[in-house]
Amino acid sequence: MIFTSPGAVALQIAGFSIRWYGLLIAIAVIIGTVLAQRLAIRRGVNPDLMGDLVIWLVAGAIPAARAYYVIFSWDRFQDQPWVPLLGGLFSVPRMFAVWEGGIAIHGAIIGGTIAAIIFAKFNKVSVWQLADLAMPSLILGQAIGRWGNFFNSEAFGVPTNLPWKLLIPPDKRPPEFYAEPFFHPTFLYESVWNLMVFGVLMTIFNKFPQAKRGTMVMVYLITYSLGRVWIEGLRTDSLMFGSLRIAQIISLSAIAIGGLGLWWLYGRRGQFWDTEKMINSSNNPDNNLEK
Repeated sequence: MIFTSPGAVALQIAGFSIRWYGLLIAIAVIIGTVLAQRLAIRRGVNPDLMGDLVIWLVAGAIPAARAYYVIFSWDRFQDQPWVPLLGGLFSVPRMFAVWEGGIAIHGAIIGGTIAAIIFAKFNKVSVWQLADLAMPSLILGQAIGRWGNFFNSEAFGVPTNLPWKLLIPPDKRPPEFYAEPFFHPTFLYESVWNLMVFGVLMTIFNKFPQAKRGTMVMVYLITYSLGRVWIEGLRTDSLMFGSLRIAQIISLSAIAIGGLGLWWLYGRRGQFWDTEKMINSSNNPDNNLEK
């Protein structure tokens, strides 16, 4: 099976291009909002609260995701710092051209976390319960958003001759692999992996309704990061800090944090710091996964 991108632009209206990347992000946000609200209802939480939270998350996550990417790949923006719009009528700095691709999920998580904490404190609710409800939406959105990399012919792996492979146009290939037409479809690997993580999170949500606050977040950190570590090792465009792949460093750290978090919750029967009491006081934070 050979994957071939039809191009980054989904359609054009009056000279304005609507790109697949931005369209997929919008679709992911809509689906994620609906899912989070339905999960909130099942836990006795006001679904409007989740709808409001999504606005904060998007406002915090997308700028942070872009800033993270720009900071660690600044050299990619120096040669062509401006992007023409509307047929060259005016231009904007390339660092703001999110629709071209180039956002980092770890930056989004950092920005989203800050936004969620502020939102929870402002509304006097539990940030951990909100985060637990949002985790399935987050990973499902990542699974959808990865296809934006496919349409942009970016974030692909090293050359391969496997039966499944991604055809990359010559102008998108790294110089050292210019003669190689086919590459690992790492977007597909991560999309499929994320769908499996989504299944794990939904299983926990359905089977263990009395899980402690923060459980879903810790499981997300572990399961998503386990996939990201090996998939990142295949990529040719990793953000680097010296000779180290930043995503792998953060993923390994996230696995450790998630493991320690679950140990604290269920091994030591502790609790995490929280912004406020549980929204639904009937959920006993002392219950564990075995009950």
